[in-house]
Amino acid sequence: MNTPAETVGLDPIMLRDQLFMLWNQSDLQMLHLEALQGFSKLSEPLEGLLTILEGYPVRQKGRSQTLGLHVLVEFQTWMKEHPQVTLSSLSEQQASELQRRALDLLIDTQACFVDGLIDIYRLNSLDPAVLVLYIMNLMSLRCYKEAIGLSVKLKLQNDLNMEEMCVPLILQNKLPLAESFVTGHKHLEQQLVTLLDSWCHSCFSVDKISRRYPRLSLTKQCMSQIQPKMLTKQVFRLVEKFNMDQGLCPNALRKRRLDSLRFLMYKTFVEKSMAEENWSDHVQYVVADDLELQISLVELLVRYSNLQKAAQWALRYNIPRNRLPSGVWKMQQDLPPDLKHIGGSAKTEDWIPSHSHCQKFYQVPLTKDKVHLVDSPEALQRCRNTLLKEGGVVGVDMEWQPTFGCNSIQKVALIQLATLDQVFLLDLCVAGFCQHPDTVSFIRSLFSERSIIKLGYGMSGDIKCLLATWQQLLVEPLEMEGVLDLLKIHPKIQRQKINRIQNGPKEVLVGEGSAEKGLSLLVQQVLKKPLDKTEQMSNWEKRPLRISQIRYAVADAYCLLEVYSILSSKPDHFGLPPDLCSIVSSQSEKSSNKKKKEQQSHGKEECQGAQRVSPPRSDAEKDLMCGEKPSEDTPPLPPQHLRVVCDNMLQGLGRYLRCLGVDVIMLENTDDHRVAAELAQAEGRFILTCGQPFQTLRSQVGEGRCLSLDCAEKARDQAVRVLRHFNVQLKPSDIFSRCQACNSDQYAAVPRGDMVRMLKEKGFLQDDTDHTQQQEEEKLEDFPTPGVTPEIPRTSCT
Repeated sequence: MNTPAETVGLDPIMLRDQLFMLWNQSDLQMLHLEALQGFSKLSEPLEGLLTILEGYPVRQKGRSQTLGLHVLVEFQTWMKEHPQVTLSSLSEQQASELQRRALDLLIDTQACFVDGLIDIYRLNSLDPAVLVLYIMNLMSLRCYKEAIGLSVKLKLQNDLNMEEMCVPLILQNKLPLAESFVTGHKHLEQQLVTLLDSWCHSCFSVDKISRRYPRLSLTKQCMSQIQPKMLTKQVFRLVEKFNMDQGLCPNALRKRRLDSLRFLMYKTFVEKSMAEENWSDHVQYVVADDLELQISLVELLVRYSNLQKAAQWALRYNIPRNRLPSGVWKMQQDLPPDLKHIGGSAKTEDWIPSHSHCQKFYQVPLTKDKVHLVDSPEALQRCRNTLLKEGGVVGVDMEWQPTFGCNSIQKVALIQLATLDQVFLLDLCVAGFCQHPDTVSFIRSLFSERSIIKLGYGMSGDIKCLLATWQQLLVEPLEMEGVLDLLKIHPKIQRQKINRIQNGPKEVLVGEGSAEKGLSLLVQQVLKKPLDKTEQMSNWEKRPLRISQIRYAVADAYCLLEVYSILSSKPDHFGLPPDLCSIVSSQSEKSSNKKKKEQQSHGKEECQGAQRVSPPRSDAEKDLMCGEKPSEDTPPLPPQHLRVVCDNMLQGLGRYLRCLGVDVIMLENTDDHRVAAELAQAEGRFILTCGQPFQTLRSQVGEGRCLSLDCAEKARDQAVRVLRHFNVQLKPSDIFSRCQACNSDQYAAVPRGDMVRMLKEKGFLQDDTDHTQQQEEEKLEDFPTPGVTPEIPRTSCT
């Protein structure tokens, strides 16, 4: 039993003051010793800890560590040496009171602080009804982020309404927090996807949703994310992440199909880069039996093609007269009988294309009899006997049916395997052949044989589709030996290209203004002619394959052999080492080392509040993402002299660059990508984009005027790449020299009240900013811990 002197113990307020003094002196060693000794002198350590923490602001913006968090971590260390100090040693009433006090400390706290309090005071053991009431109180105070975080840590998802919890965060462009709330709960995951899909409907209005939250002021940036185009991307991402059936998101699927339909129209009737037969196959797949999409097809044909074609497709789908665009019904009546049906007899194709085609594109030096279709075990055995020979070199390529994002699973339809004297086409669409044990066994043998070099270009996509085709490769992984991906060698050639531009004649360079990319670009650089990619987006599951499809498939695999032969015979000419495989090996080793370092450094950062960025990429990846690097003697460029236009997929990058003083125009979410090219041409700007639009935009501006970045990277990392590419040199005075909102570099001093009013009127400041800041200031006034207290800016751009 404790003596009276021991029962009184150390006053926790005195210990709090002593720790605060040591914290201000930055004497962390003495603070550590004083804390451990002080905790031992407290008569009620658990109650004393709360008294100490209640006197500190648990979070100070601008600081990754606070005194409160430091004290909590020290207390957890002390508890390991004093296991008898637990909540169970107290009476039920005392324990309950301490738990309620600990709950009050959870708002606006750091993750490590929350975890520590939950662990020490066993907050998970509280009555769920009490915890839910506390969460709902946070929601009423508009502390949505804190409410979500606590509900996840306290495992209350099943006791709360998903829509009430997640909608305010989604409206504030904080979907990842909503994801964290539902992750691991299948019914909640489905509810979230269904909710977002309902917002993808053409009749959806964000105003109806926002009216349900009158106290929630939405910024323009947040509102721009709540529209069908952006929501559809999020829905499909979540469907894939949660492994859900696409049938649960009919509105997003229809939006994706409609976008695919527009894309096919543009490729066929504007770019004229898709054969009409391929277009017809894809259109039928995209519209399927959806009447609304069929009507949209006819409307688009009126716009992009002509009334006759629109009338033919309207007849094909038997679209009601009252849903037809103007003039289509009359055209239907005027069509002669032989034109009322689409299609006709297939065109006869020769193996050897026209003379103009041979002059323009790469041609395979093989006759048709050297191309073998493999669709049976017997034909596969002949293929096996030819290819599985030690010391051989095989060009490998695969084709699959384009789904335009309407289906996340893509299975291989055709595998091309080329040697110097013949090519084998494995037809996986033949019933029984694809899943035959001999077929899978042959693929395993080919890829695992170290003595056979397998050449490919961008094989990660091929392997992904292989795994979707043969599920057994997931159970027993495919061994990959002797594989050389020329995609990893291509950047080395690109760097050599830059050197040749600077120092000598353009012997292996693509002509200026070339729109080639990927393998076709490599073939043009090495073999002087590009590939004909017209059949790239063919219907590879339709049989029989056309001659032009077979010719394309053969060329894609065979060209790898000729490229490899020239690169191996003249590596110095292309800036490559004698052993091409060493490039891939060194890149894999670097990647492995980086992953190990990341794993070793992970963990510390989270508790210290460190913000981790994407790991640096290899030189090869940097070149692929950001185009050609400038020469080392490129003169430094001040940010004010760099003028760019950011595609609507890079708005975060645009705002980041504006903060650094770069002159940036950003496309709105509703703008077409081609607007970027128009602005670049009119104002002499560089284009920053990512993904598929890069190829179209690059062909519309001068060489080197369009840069492609990785959408998966954070804006900060993207900005670093841009600054390095243009050799931009920053000075302290450049930071915040330009307005993020309007791009102006002219500022005027205005009174604080006017600034707040203008920001609210323009939608750049939420109504709860004053409330949040007032709470923060009150905390700091109660106990004036040194730190940085952010204020609303007092300047405005003019």
